[in-house]
Amino acid sequence: MDSAAGDRDPQPWLVVGLGNPGPRYAGNRHNVGAMVADRMAAGLGLRFSVHRSRAEVTEGRLPPMGGLPGPRLVLAKPTSYMNLSGGQVSGLVRFYHLPLDRLLIVHDELDLPFGDIRLKQGGGEAGHNGLRSVSQSLGSRDYARLRIGIGRPPGRMDPADFVLRDFPAADRAELDLVIAEAVDAVTRLVTDGMERARGVVNSAG
Repeated sequence: MDSAAGDRDPQPWLVVGLGNPGPRYAGNRHNVGAMVADRMAAGLGLRFSVHRSRAEVTEGRLPPMGGLPGPRLVLAKPTSYMNLSGGQVSGLVRFYHLPLDRLLIVHDELDLPFGDIRLKQGGGEAGHNGLRSVSQSLGSRDYARLRIGIGRPPGRMDPADFVLRDFPAADRAELDLVIAEAVDAVTRLVTDGMERARGVVNSAG
């Protein structure tokens, strides 16, 4: 359902930033979804803790809107490796009793140029191991995605090697802006619903 938020819409959004756990992977292209979750939590003054699902989770609200409390959201980062992240995501969906139209997966996207951001409802996984795991665990592909472009690997580099490398220094200044724009996109979705948010986010740039 594409409705306004606040207390009129009491179900939270579950926003999951995909990545691999631990400092070894923290700066990898594959971890840009987790970077967005970290930035959003920091901006709202929230701290992650380990949930019974084993994912790192924090709960809060967006700032008040029009005299009403801001919409509720749950931010999560799986602590499993990318290709096993679906189990923790499905555990969170069950724990919060959420329909799939309240789930947003934030992830890196090889098929978009670096810095491009797109909202999408449902669809395939395009070879992304994290999305494949989520779809298999949920038994459905009908969940929202925020796709953050990292571009294609140069030359004949294996995409698996490319996504597990850190963003190069030349991209890091722009990366900060991209993550900020992704946080804005999540906020739009949670506040305005998919159709309105997609119309703004996907027409930018």
